[in-house]
Amino acid sequence: MPVPALTNSQIVVQVCLLLTAAISVVGGSLQMVLGQPDTSPRLDNVHRFMAGVYLSTGLISLWAAFTVRQQGTLVYLLALGVLAAGFGRLVSIRKVGLPEPTAVWLGYLIPELLIPFVMAGAHYAGS
Repeated sequence: MPVPALTNSQIVVQVCLLLTAAISVVGGSLQMVLGQPDTSPRLDNVHRFMAGVYLSTGLISLWAAFTVRQQGTLVYLLALGVLAAGFGRLVSIRKVGLPEPTAVWLGYLIPELLIPFVMAGAHYAGS
């Protein structure tokens, strides 16, 4: 029996999940390797731990993208995680300022604040 094509809503969710996966896998891997240079062992340890969380979230997002038809609450939880990360970035900007180069960091922030709403909205529309 042929597998039915994805709905438009599922395609939007899948694209959001694939974007999240790519960003998280690349970013988590890079941060795992780089660590937190010029800092204390404690901060480097926490940084690499969070890089592992970031990387593993990317792998979960990748799996969810390929199994999007079967996903329910997981899509909302992943969207919430991305949104929480964006809020964390906002708190950092408020407390210690926007890192340089500004355009790069805003390029991280804006999708982190938009993708969760697009992904959750499309998932809800497809339910």
